[in-house]
Amino acid sequence: MKQLIFPSLMSKNQKELDSDLEKLKRVVKELHVDVVDGKFAPNLTFNFPFKLSKNFSYNVHLMVNNPEKWLQKFGKETKTIIFHPELLSKSKIKELIEKVKKSGKKVGLALKPETKVEKIKEYLSQLDYVLILAVHPGFYGSEYLLENLSKIKEIKKIAPKIKIIVDGGMNPERVGNAAKAGADYFVSGSYTTKAENPRAAIQNLMKSIKKK
Repeated sequence: MKQLIFPSLMSKNQKELDSDLEKLKRVVKELHVDVVDGKFAPNLTFNFPFKLSKNFSYNVHLMVNNPEKWLQKFGKETKTIIFHPELLSKSKIKELIEKVKKSGKKVGLALKPETKVEKIKEYLSQLDYVLILAVHPGFYGSEYLLENLSKIKEIKKIAPKIKIIVDGGMNPERVGNAAKAGADYFVSGSYTTKAENPRAAIQNLMKSIKKK
């Protein structure tokens, strides 16, 4: 299984988005879009009528109180939808998983640092991904919480084939720890997207993954 780095986007406006997309062109094929509504987490991103480049495919991490509303408006633009279960009822979680799958897209659930695996255990067989946040959501550069990597083994024990994405603070040292813990994919924002040379930054991360 090929492990991959997904540079992340946390754009405030189209100018910033275009700049990041141009910088990442011909560097990677898939990007991670972090959508924050200012309510679920204390930041506001992609709160504008954005236009995404066709040079990439996109997985979207919805840090929003109403993921269904976002899906209806922008879901067609994306390959994978990942949303949070913390504020949703069991019936709504099941409904959204089914809706995303019926639309032909891949689906995942994301866990905030304080959310236990038990919260999503009953849905694991229906998911393509679980995203584990190793930081509190909302901003680049938040405090890294190493202990959250223990969730990877717990999830894989229940659903061995599921793919685990680790998001938050992914520099060469931390990405190596996440790979060693069993993660499949890695989201990196400030280290890659905001680097002067994103290609070199991604190569540094991949070297650390291969050394695990």
